[in-house]
Amino acid sequence: MPLYLTRFSYTPETWARLIGKPEDRRLAAQSYIESVGGKLHGFWYAFGTYDGYNLWEAPDNVSMAAVALAISAGDALSSFETTVLLTVEETMDALRKAGQVRYRAPGE
Repeated sequence: MPLYLTRFSYTPETWARLIGKPEDRRLAAQSYIESVGGKLHGFWYAFGTYDGYNLWEAPDNVSMAAVALAISAGDALSSFETTVLLTVEETMDALRKAGQVRYRAPGE
């Protein structure tokens, strides 16, 4: 199954709610991805541009998109970005296929 890295930031209101009633949001994230047949591999909070990161496994892009859309529609986040991760083997396959693509630069 494909792996996905998400980066998210909470709204100030969400942080205020979590301060008032601390909650382990890993359990919620786990239930979201499991509802589409996937698995949560990790959930981290961070200092910096984003408040947290998740590593997910999902059956396909549509399933991960469904989870991302549902989470984004919840108004708890100010940002949510998803990156599809490729294995080294997939990247090697892509490199081999790239050699077969006949790219032409604009204007040539």
